[in-house]
Amino acid sequence: MQPSVPATSERLYFLDWVRILAFFVLIAYHVGMYYVSWDWHVKSPYASEAAEPFMLLSSPWRLTLLFFVAGVASHFMLGRLGPRMFLRRRSLRLLVPLLFGMLVIVPPQPYLEVVEKLGYTGDYLAFMRLYIVGYDGFCREDCLSLPTWNHLWFVLYLWCYTVVLAAGAALLGEARIAALARRVGALLDGWRLILLPVVFLGLVRILLLDRFPQDHSLTNDWYNHATYLPVFVLGALLARTPRIWATMTAQRWPALCLALAAWAGIVLWLLGPHETMTPHDIERWRTGMRFVYALCAWSAIIAACGFARCHLNRDGPARRYLTDAVFPVYIVHQTLIITMAHTFKPLQLAPGLEAVLLMILTACGSLALYEAVRRVPPMRPLFGLSRQARAVRPSGSVAGTAVPQ
Repeated sequence: MQPSVPATSERLYFLDWVRILAFFVLIAYHVGMYYVSWDWHVKSPYASEAAEPFMLLSSPWRLTLLFFVAGVASHFMLGRLGPRMFLRRRSLRLLVPLLFGMLVIVPPQPYLEVVEKLGYTGDYLAFMRLYIVGYDGFCREDCLSLPTWNHLWFVLYLWCYTVVLAAGAALLGEARIAALARRVGALLDGWRLILLPVVFLGLVRILLLDRFPQDHSLTNDWYNHATYLPVFVLGALLARTPRIWATMTAQRWPALCLALAAWAGIVLWLLGPHETMTPHDIERWRTGMRFVYALCAWSAIIAACGFARCHLNRDGPARRYLTDAVFPVYIVHQTLIITMAHTFKPLQLAPGLEAVLLMILTACGSLALYEAVRRVPPMRPLFGLSRQARAVRPSGSVAGTAVPQ
């Protein structure tokens, strides 16, 4: 018998909008990476610390939110398909674009990186011959690892967590998972929905971040795994607890205030007079600030889901179009940003004007590529789309089926 999705009392269209908006925030964030002092593939001659506080408005929560929403979506797919078919379908939808992206979409990024940072003078074809064979001689402080998945690390991690979820579902069975979901839902009732995840995320940050700095290497990225995998699984479990969305809606304003207060605290800490502090004081403050960072991240996620449920829980042509488009947009956006940023350098545009142009052109270029790809069936799977466009479901479709896939 085909597995069924546990009934819910509402459609979760708002999570589509959360996912869509989070990916478009990602475009703005990656444009911002060109202008801040943090290391990135290419850098603007105007790069400075000025925009970094604004970058911190989204960096604590953006990816954690995407893994949480992916966990919710995975629950509904798993319920419809069963573990084996779920894993098979998700593998095709994630691994094919990952491999295609690493061979076709991503390589311009490291190529322009070695051109700008190392003065590489070879042409793109010469670079690709080195890229394919895993050349390890592009070194400055560290050596560039080739071939690379760069921003597509998210796709690889999502597939790995999908394997874990499918294996857990197969081993535990529906009854045990349902019981676990009830316990987790009861544990996170009311104010504990904010407090307990913040404590967990803060402890993970304290215990693992220094030992395993974020590098998206998969095999040694234990801080990220300890953050993103539990949040992904939590999304899958809380999807079985419809009242959790009502709780997030009720807590949206307190959560937003907590997130903004925590963000302000992070900015003040980064701007603080560290040179006047003793190493002991710095370490003590750093420990506390890691809980503040976790508070910012999780409170923002609750606020985003709560406000979206309150204001965006509706279907329509825009939601259906953007839900389908957002994965191809994600796949190509960073390559477009880096290529255009490099191309614009000789023009010496004012940084504000250049940043706006990069954001607009990246969004338009990504959607234009989606428009082309979605019309060519053999190309669709390379960008994470089904081979044939799905038939449009009526707005009154079964609750839960509108969650992004």
